[in-house]
Amino acid sequence: MESKKNHLHQLAKRVLKEYNIIAGEINIVQSGNIKTVWKVKTNNNLFCLKRLKHTYDAYDKALFSVNAQNYIKKSGGNVPGIIKDKNNNLIVKTDGQLFVLYEWLYGKDLNFNNLNDLEKAITGLAKFHVYSKGYVPPADSKISTKLGKRPGQYASMRKKIVSWKSIAKEKQEISSYNTFLKYCDDIAKLSDKALELLESSYYKQLTSEKSDSIVLCHQDYGKGNALLTQDGVYVIDLDGVTFDIPCRDLRKIIGKTSENRGQWDKSIVLDILKWYSKVNPLTPEEMKILFIDLLYPHWFYGIVKNIFKNNKVENSGKIEKIAKLELSKVPLLESLIKRGE
Repeated sequence: MESKKNHLHQLAKRVLKEYNIIAGEINIVQSGNIKTVWKVKTNNNLFCLKRLKHTYDAYDKALFSVNAQNYIKKSGGNVPGIIKDKNNNLIVKTDGQLFVLYEWLYGKDLNFNNLNDLEKAITGLAKFHVYSKGYVPPADSKISTKLGKRPGQYASMRKKIVSWKSIAKEKQEISSYNTFLKYCDDIAKLSDKALELLESSYYKQLTSEKSDSIVLCHQDYGKGNALLTQDGVYVIDLDGVTFDIPCRDLRKIIGKTSENRGQWDKSIVLDILKWYSKVNPLTPEEMKILFIDLLYPHWFYGIVKNIFKNNKVENSGKIEKIAKLELSKVPLLESLIKRGE
């Protein structure tokens, strides 16, 4: 353990030479697999050094996300500023690994289960989306985009749910498979309904190349990635940013909030949209696509794929709870979809 810690310490020192920075103190904040974070203290500054999850082989992917962060910062968005190395590069390559140096942020995590914090988080997300508009990636970067892919993803997930029935029937004595069988037909019907609504919506137009709706979505916006500072909410960990329309991030937050509360609450859904729209107003067409995306049984698929794709054991009670939550949302979301027509 100590040798690993020493190795990481020496690695950070070598990388920092590329910035002409001599650190007085280096502390490991996070270390798991490849992704590592150091807190770097100099005579008069604090920095955050990060080893990206992307290796040198995926440099083009890193170029997309790192330049996206730099663009948002320059546009006036609340994301950590990136320090360039002595050769004016945003990314340093060392030992086949990729590193980025950021300004250090002083702040606290937001609690997404607290309504006051949730409002701040949603406002921060809306600002993030606004300041991401207009990003043009470097020509040699690998562009990450989800634009136009939703119908295919809906159909693919639905096909897998149906195909897993035959596997589950052979293992009905296991409670998790039995619970899956109890709900899979209703879930498949819900998938069909969402896909049908999506195909008759303005989704294609809103995700076309010249659409004003296109932003960079964070994809993992939640506790730990939204810091409350003296200057407002800062969005961090942009490794997974992708081009899409705002409903991708909003769907995940609303779904997670509903899951944590154990129910779909109309007032919470509308509050989130009200807070968001104060900064980045959503059109009726965008709202409708969000409600359709919320209608799709993403959360049921997310839990059962652990059984069938990842060979993980899932508690049958957990599957039942998610299935009931998915089916309970239908009247609310159908009424919201109709309201916007």
